[in-house]
Amino acid sequence: MNNPQIISTDPLDLVTEEATDTEDPAELRDWTVPIELHGQRLDRALAVMVPEFSRSYLQQLIEEGAVTLGANVQRKTSQKVKAGERGQVLLRPTPQSQAFKPEAMALDVVFEDAHLLIVNKPPGLVVHPAPGNWQGTLLNGLLGRDPQAANLPRAGIVHRLDKDTSGLMVVARDRQTMEALVRLIAAREVSRQYVAVAQGTWVGSRHKLVDAPIGRDPRNRLRMAVVDLAQHPGKTAQTEFDVIQRSTEANLLRCTLHTGRTHQIRVHAAHLGHPLMGDTLYGGNTQLPRQALHAQRLAFAHPVTGEALVFTAELPPDMTALLASLGLSYTSHT
Repeated sequence: MNNPQIISTDPLDLVTEEATDTEDPAELRDWTVPIELHGQRLDRALAVMVPEFSRSYLQQLIEEGAVTLGANVQRKTSQKVKAGERGQVLLRPTPQSQAFKPEAMALDVVFEDAHLLIVNKPPGLVVHPAPGNWQGTLLNGLLGRDPQAANLPRAGIVHRLDKDTSGLMVVARDRQTMEALVRLIAAREVSRQYVAVAQGTWVGSRHKLVDAPIGRDPRNRLRMAVVDLAQHPGKTAQTEFDVIQRSTEANLLRCTLHTGRTHQIRVHAAHLGHPLMGDTLYGGNTQLPRQALHAQRLAFAHPVTGEALVFTAELPPDMTALLASLGLSYTSHT
């Protein structure tokens, strides 16, 4: 386990369900509050200083009396900490913490410099460890590729792609770059375009803007859905769809994200009445064993050098074969 003294804006949701493994030995971890965390809540500060454990699990440890602040046991998660304060936390390995291990993995790296790298993720690769996928994730591969990635939350991952979505992702290699990338994404200054294959006969304009909030589906908690914010929790979401080619049964789409909600393109496409092929969760057929969605283009200003960066990735073979079977085709110049 690592003990980095760092701060960053967490761009990803934390895994909140943990289970202790009583057969593994506990570790008494010493920590010192860095200047960046002065005035933060104890649970929030620990989540940064002990990044391999989720905040909810650390809150549990605090409430159980497993955390000392100074010379005293501290049971209040909301207790404010001061720079230079010392403490200890008694940790037991959890599935999540043990998942943060380096693994040898062949990654398709499109670009790399001292600050960041661009990865072309294949379909089927989980980005971040979670229940059911504690090993063999992109995070494990990044840790195996560069030991310095262990000093960053999520090994520098600043945004996700679904397991069965392929394509381009940007990964930070240092704290400054990670924080800058998070700000760029939040300010919508990272251009992300996807290629998708949607089913059904497209009617009307070849360009459609979907501006519809997304939240957890109140009828099925495993799905997301377009929701009425007056009645259900959710967040605003915008996606542009442009028809590149179409046939009587399918549509080749270029999708541009203006926000980054969970399953956003999949939910908005289904909302239009055109679920993605293979996306059985949202009403798609089984013509492809995954949703036909590929992150094809990524563009942004380099957060350190300011250079304009543009990357593209050709469609993976399964989507190319699907298009051929439908009488459609695509290249990055289409």
